[in-house]
Amino acid sequence: MAQTDSISAAVEDYAKAIYALETAGGGPVSNNALAGRMGVTPASASAMVKKLDGLGFVKHVPYRGIELTRAGRRVALEVLRHHRLLELYLARSLGVPWDRVHDEAEVLEHHISEELEELIAAKLGNPTTDPHGDPIPTRDLKLIETETVPLDSLGPGARGRFTRVSDHDPEMLRYLADRGIAPGDDFVVVDKQPFGGPLFVRFGAETHVVGGGLAGAMRVEADR
Repeated sequence: MAQTDSISAAVEDYAKAIYALETAGGGPVSNNALAGRMGVTPASASAMVKKLDGLGFVKHVPYRGIELTRAGRRVALEVLRHHRLLELYLARSLGVPWDRVHDEAEVLEHHISEELEELIAAKLGNPTTDPHGDPIPTRDLKLIETETVPLDSLGPGARGRFTRVSDHDPEMLRYLADRGIAPGDDFVVVDKQPFGGPLFVRFGAETHVVGGGLAGAMRVEADR
């Protein structure tokens, strides 16, 4: 989808944020939640929502909040495709560490043409996931999600494959990178401490201590 001059970087950022909140919460998004995600006041978020409404990108659900329209969802998925392709290109082709690619892609995602997007996708072999394991929307803006669960929901003896982790906390990413843990790695839960304590998880031949916060952020495919 070619972007138009009327779709500013701010509009794209808000559409992407609403999409992320809708996906996480399974429904309409409150103005306060959107303001928190964007790091602005509720009044600023409300003003931008009115602009998005005028562009036909959101609608208000009475007593529940805001949700993207079909057009708004396409805007969000287009910029998400740019973002995740750029993350992978920066990591794989330029060697940028995976804890830094998110911030770099945030800047660049608004400024690449559709032609450059296609060149990057072709160069990378039309990938399906970014460096953090998040799915990349397809060329026709379909997002194919696999069924995953948080690592901290599993108990001792559970095994599976680490698939993705949020790219919003660079410290978590550095912690995993320092220990050689990356999406695609197989694991076994060796032990789990009660009351939100850490998990002891074996990746390959090494057993690592994974704190409750990090274990909650790591998404995995568990063997059944």
